[in-house]
Amino acid sequence: MKPDLNPDEFSVFQKFLVDSCGILLSNGKQYLVKNRLTGLLKESDYASIAQLIAALRIDAVPSKLRTRIIDAMTTNETFWFRDNSHFEELRNVLLPAWAANKTGGPLRIWSAACSSGQEPYSIGLCVEEFFRYGWTGIKRNVQIIGTDISESVLAEATQAVYSEMALSRGLDGNLKSRYFERYQDKWKLKPEVADRVRFQQFNLLKPFAALGKFDIIFCRNVLIYFSEELKRDILARIAKVLNPGGYLFLSSTESLPSGLDSYEIVRGATCRYYRLKPAL
Repeated sequence: MKPDLNPDEFSVFQKFLVDSCGILLSNGKQYLVKNRLTGLLKESDYASIAQLIAALRIDAVPSKLRTRIIDAMTTNETFWFRDNSHFEELRNVLLPAWAANKTGGPLRIWSAACSSGQEPYSIGLCVEEFFRYGWTGIKRNVQIIGTDISESVLAEATQAVYSEMALSRGLDGNLKSRYFERYQDKWKLKPEVADRVRFQQFNLLKPFAALGKFDIIFCRNVLIYFSEELKRDILARIAKVLNPGGYLFLSSTESLPSGLDSYEIVRGATCRYYRLKPAL
């Protein structure tokens, strides 16, 4: 096998990744492509990465392998209550305001690029904690949808089973004792939280309408991999699936790109996020 991809092969792979899932792979990452794809060759009929890329060039790679390639190139770094101030705002401000509105329907929350489930389950834990300790009325309907392009991480998320190491990354010990139970040598999230979350494979390049409307959307640490043009496109389409007055959370290191006027900044007690502007 050649030690590196030549510039033309790397360019072909860059285009494949952008066209397939929007990820903009920066120049100089030939080593990353080689490392991620070498293992996949054993599952394929291709003798080398060069042969695989030649097949990608003419769109001759089977769809299952294309999915595995995207899966291999996707970064699935996640942990519990990442950017914890967002969850504090959800628990202390947004959930009480929604629950106090007696005429409101179900609260629908979308966790985009949810990886192995820690973000939507963290949202679910906030909801359960709010109903247990922050609300005296009856529980109301909260629907949480987690999506990701990677089928393998979604398979993990659906199981709601995590190792001791995975739980140690951001999960408070009290929440662990209340909402997890031993499952073989790991820990399984209890049904009162897990059952509130539904997972679905989804590509952010696809139309959002089939997902329905949402009151709150978490789209954090994923747009950083996209071009500015694609970021604006995704955020503009997110605005169309937010209910009036709905909220958008980006990561604490992200901000809206220029050219978007659908959102207004909300400055919470400990974090900044966005609200859909009222229609004119």
